[in-house]
Amino acid sequence: MPQVALVIAVDHPAFAGHFPGRPIVPGVVLLDLAQRAIEAASGVRLIGLSVAKFHRPVGPGEALLLDYELGGANARFEIRSGAHKVADGRFSVEQGASD
Repeated sequence: MPQVALVIAVDHPAFAGHFPGRPIVPGVVLLDLAQRAIEAASGVRLIGLSVAKFHRPVGPGEALLLDYELGGANARFEIRSGAHKVADGRFSVEQGASD
């Protein structure tokens, strides 16, 4: 399964309002980073999100690792921080994009 490091700057603008006093990475930021990383690494175009589950919050500066697997019309992914699963799910792959 391919792996990609995900980097979220400690001064990312999302931290200012999410949440004051205890900043966490919004789920949409994690999904956006995962989508962009998979597309860049594999050359496929992801066109939708079939399912996503968030397992624990991510704070500023946490090192994240994305694992993904392409299979037919889907790209399964898992984001981890150390030994802890942060999020997982499945994107839809544009058909013909990887041919």
